[in-house]
Amino acid sequence: MEKIDALIETVTTLRQALVTAESDRAAALAAVTPSYARSARNLVHYLALRSHDVRPLQRALTELGLSSLGRLEAHVLAGLDAVLAALRGLAGRAPIETAPSVSAPGFRDGPALLDRHTQELFGPPRPERAVRIMVTLPTEAASDAALLRDWLERGMDCARINCAHDGPATWERMVENVRRTADATQRPCQIMMDLAGPKLRTGPILEGPAVVKVRPNRDPFGRAIRAARLWLAGATKPPAAADAMLPVPAEFISTLAADTAIDFVDARGAKRELRVISVHDGGAWCDLEKTAYFVPGTELRSGGNATAPIGALPARAGLLELARGDTLLLTRELEPGRPAERDGGGRLLAPARIGCTLPQIFECVRTGEPVWFDDGRIGATVRRSEADALELEITHAGPTGERLRADKGINLPESRLDLPALTAKDRDDLAFVARHADIVALSFVQRPADIQELERLIASHGRSDLGIVLKIETRRAFEALPALLLETMRSPRDGVMIARGDLAVECGFERLAEVQEEILWICEAAHVPVIWATQVLETLAKSGRPSRAEITDAAMSERAECVMLNKGPHLAAAIDALADILSRMRSHQHKKRAMLRPLRLARDY
Repeated sequence: MEKIDALIETVTTLRQALVTAESDRAAALAAVTPSYARSARNLVHYLALRSHDVRPLQRALTELGLSSLGRLEAHVLAGLDAVLAALRGLAGRAPIETAPSVSAPGFRDGPALLDRHTQELFGPPRPERAVRIMVTLPTEAASDAALLRDWLERGMDCARINCAHDGPATWERMVENVRRTADATQRPCQIMMDLAGPKLRTGPILEGPAVVKVRPNRDPFGRAIRAARLWLAGATKPPAAADAMLPVPAEFISTLAADTAIDFVDARGAKRELRVISVHDGGAWCDLEKTAYFVPGTELRSGGNATAPIGALPARAGLLELARGDTLLLTRELEPGRPAERDGGGRLLAPARIGCTLPQIFECVRTGEPVWFDDGRIGATVRRSEADALELEITHAGPTGERLRADKGINLPESRLDLPALTAKDRDDLAFVARHADIVALSFVQRPADIQELERLIASHGRSDLGIVLKIETRRAFEALPALLLETMRSPRDGVMIARGDLAVECGFERLAEVQEEILWICEAAHVPVIWATQVLETLAKSGRPSRAEITDAAMSERAECVMLNKGPHLAAAIDALADILSRMRSHQHKKRAMLRPLRLARDY
């Protein structure tokens, strides 16, 4: 009995902490829109509860056969009161005297509020599944309405347009196609538009030499099993897939015939031969049995002693080769970056350098802070900070080094960046978004003031009904999530996107699962719908074959209210797979709760 009395005291103390927290935050709670009033109170209750270590209490309640409080996100106060009533009953005490607050959601109210808010943001669910599927539209969606019809019929519920790509003319055609196709198929489809935000990316890099490397297909032992197929032509594109296209004068093509040998010396000084397979109007197909490097001016000589130089070839995209221990200068100016310079003995003369798109960061970054490039593929530490450059030491790269290219993302997870979430471009784009979209996604949100500014601009466009989705993609946004939610609850329709790509780099890949769980818990407590985003079935969408890990990831995405797919040539297959997985998982799990449907294994045992 003493143990039960101690538990009653513990739960009573926790309950009082919840009530006190609600009182302390009365001003913030009073500011939310009426449809979110009870949800905001529940969020405050959940945060107050999670500020304590509840694990000893959970273990003790489980030993008594009572609820362990493990699934109370949506109805915190009601969950505590139910446990308290059960404990008092076991102790032979009178029922709980303090009735639950009428403003706090009960066991049915919490899930119902989340469902209502989800429908208000994304529209009604499909009969076979509750989780919506969002698809990022490629540029082709502006001209191919049949593509959208196919995706809608397969399971797309929401179309996403990324304002970082294309432009208003293309976006307008996308919107028109979505609206027209949704009406024709009688399948509702919301449109969400992402504001690009202050993208911190690498600047341009000097182009590499105009060199085309061509090699035959080889087996694991290095033996050629298929010659490389080249197309020799003037301005005519190859009629079929080619390993390379080499521009040569039309007069030279006219001297060629099937089985003609073409000799040349490649850029390395190696003697090589092309064998003509067939000649067509405007070009000739040739086979190459050995690897060769072609540059503009490489002279070709046919069997009839006709000669011709190879014309202009595209320059290689610039890149920086970086290895652990290397120095990289990140510069304020966007002058083209360049690789490291070394003398004949390999001694460093000048380190590699590259610019960045947001020079404002130089006021915020400090010595010793980490810098990550290209979704975390390359890591560095700030060794020295100067007015016009940051001197970085590469600390994370593959065993053979990594290649850094232009327009790759830069993350500064430990730097306190004082950057507004809305750029001048975003403000311009918002005028289009307000006229055409159902939802706007705010990128790189970090503080409540960012949301306030967005809400002010939305109001100026007369779209108070526009849904707002907060993209949680930085450590600072994750740490400020409760304050961000209370701020966005001033709007009638809101949601959260877990942008797992940037978030993994910002918080550490090893912490992503933990961070993802915390966001899901807190948003469920706030009854705010969540979008599970970044690299969902990415291998399937790009290559046509999924990995085992991403199938499991897609199954776990059922805990969110919406799942986002990115672009890829096999996107239709990804939609099919995701819709099937979500439908199957619906009967097994809802949020954190396992659904105990009959199991065939148990029935057949």
